[in-house]
Amino acid sequence: MNIIEECRQKIYSGKNITREEAISLVKEPLEALTTVANEIRKHICKNRFDLCTIVNGKCGKCSEDCKYCAQSIHYHTDCQESYPLLQTSILLAGAKHNAQQGVRRYSIVTSGKRLSDQEISQVCESISEIRRQTDLEICVSFGLLNEKQFMKLKQAGVSRVHCNLESSKRYFPKICTTHTYEDKLTTLRAAKNAGLSVCSGGIMGMGETMEDRIDMALDLRELGVTSIPVNLLNPIKGTPYEENHVLKNDEFCRIIAIFRFIIPDGDIRLAGGRGLLNDKGRRCFQSGANAAISGDMLTTAGITVSSDQKMLEELGYYFIK
Repeated sequence: MNIIEECRQKIYSGKNITREEAISLVKEPLEALTTVANEIRKHICKNRFDLCTIVNGKCGKCSEDCKYCAQSIHYHTDCQESYPLLQTSILLAGAKHNAQQGVRRYSIVTSGKRLSDQEISQVCESISEIRRQTDLEICVSFGLLNEKQFMKLKQAGVSRVHCNLESSKRYFPKICTTHTYEDKLTTLRAAKNAGLSVCSGGIMGMGETMEDRIDMALDLRELGVTSIPVNLLNPIKGTPYEENHVLKNDEFCRIIAIFRFIIPDGDIRLAGGRGLLNDKGRRCFQSGANAAISGDMLTTAGITVSSDQKMLEELGYYFIK
């Protein structure tokens, strides 16, 4: 029995694969790996698919120096747009538009290290109104908040908090110096302590190794994260990563497949950068991925909800209502 089949049988028996087993999958034949990853996905998650959209709720002038980001004040990019926290009317209009398209989850994302207490009070009013007028689940990505702030957001109607680890603890200091990996972990734990579910993943193609990616996934598994956004780096001109090569589809599919082996019951979610793939992620959705962020991203164009829905229905998925 080869290592792929050994890992499959271990997962089917309810056990987790080890770090060593995950690393051993890196050199296995891609087609065999992705085929079994997709079979694991079908066996545990069936054909359900989780589709969400995001809105840039506060844009630009970010104090953090994350090397991939067009909104950082530390870099000079073509992203010159900047605005404060959006008013309720704008956020509500976007929410209603997404609800009409059959989207289940609407995520509000803001730039900056964290929202202030005043901004949280403002956005809580917006979230309460969205929940009153739609059936959408609300996810927020508001930076490095504390448990008290998360509890206030939950009371307003938030069900999930997003905060990406981005990469492994080992590699994170090469990505960002204005906050730490431990800050991220503390944020995720605070959200969980407040009774919220959490969403966390990373960006592939920043110079990290496959071991870095695996170690990040293992940390997510230990935290109990089951919504894992997997971003493909879009090398934005003016950022330190502008010369990075975009990962090939084969490598991205291998990452997705290995993440499925590590977190077999998770929503492995294709996120930013998916539009750089020539098939818009179709192969990844046959390699273990079963969730996606649709529509436009924060500072780059995305893929329309209707085109995603059409592709995914062709692949046999049904959408979580």
